[in-house]
Amino acid sequence: MWYARRAVAACASAIFLAVPVVAQTYTNCNPTQSSSCPPDSALGKTVNIDFSSSSDSFTTEGNPTYDSNGASFTVAKQGDNPKITSKWYIMFGRVDVELKAAPGTGIVSSFFLQSDCLDEIDWEWLGGDNAQVQSNYFGKGNTATHDRGAFHANPGNHDGFQTYSIIWTSEQIAWQINGQTVRTLVPANANGQYPQTPMAIKIGAWAGGDPNNDQGTIEWAGGLTDYSKGPYTMTVKNLKVQDYSTGTQYIYGDTSGTWESIKSNGGKINPGGSPVEDSAPATSAANGQPLPFTPHTTSTYNRPSVYPWVPDTTVATVPTTTYGNYPGLPSGWTVSDSGKVVPPSLAQVSKPLP
Repeated sequence: MWYARRAVAACASAIFLAVPVVAQTYTNCNPTQSSSCPPDSALGKTVNIDFSSSSDSFTTEGNPTYDSNGASFTVAKQGDNPKITSKWYIMFGRVDVELKAAPGTGIVSSFFLQSDCLDEIDWEWLGGDNAQVQSNYFGKGNTATHDRGAFHANPGNHDGFQTYSIIWTSEQIAWQINGQTVRTLVPANANGQYPQTPMAIKIGAWAGGDPNNDQGTIEWAGGLTDYSKGPYTMTVKNLKVQDYSTGTQYIYGDTSGTWESIKSNGGKINPGGSPVEDSAPATSAANGQPLPFTPHTTSTYNRPSVYPWVPDTTVATVPTTTYGNYPGLPSGWTVSDSGKVVPPSLAQVSKPLP
């Protein structure tokens, strides 16, 4: 929940700038405000990424480290905010992450999906709360109301790895913990803010309780961070990403920001079928379409009283990388099933989906 939105309008994720007092999310080009934004690189398949070593599917900032336990995102001192961002996007899909949240008062661990026009679907954990996790969503960076966030029981989130999922279609978003649905959202209940544009994957940790932060941020994060008691580390073991759509690029057909306006280069936009039910399997039919699920339209959750934080609206500038559009892949490059970025000369020819 940090990147693109916070630069225009924000929430509780001050992760992605080097200075914690400023909003951490950004968008280089907002397709709802400009018709000349470059296309988004499409994942267009399912990948399973093992974080025992770094993955070139991600742009890295803040020096995460890697070993047999996975990727470690460590906050040891003021200004630390390690994070990774996928170089590709999904257009509806399912994302499962095996993660152990960071302990420490004021420390925030985050995993979320975010689009160039600031649609967003979030999971966040507070280092001072080993019993709950927070979910949230945003549409087009709109933070006019603060009634989107929710708390869910999640005992032991600092103590061991658990699996957290986001299942996103045109008809419903489902948040799951260890295969159990804890929250759902349908467009009719989203007050016109339903996330529906191509999303990148973002993971990181930061100190919401840094003394230089706004007091509201510190209170939301659970209090001041005591760096002398650190370091504080979030660990991510693996990530499975299923893109329900196909192709090499996702293109905004106009500035409406609706899913119907998104076009695929060389593939098809698949809205994702029916809403999911509790413990829905992460499988797909033989034709590449997600299996139909029985609708699950109710959700029981507790809404926090101080959420989200709306930070500074200063737009962050991000240097271009060797991949051109940030984040993105060079023209013609693809991604292997293990998440490795493959140049055209080495890419395997695969049969297109019907």
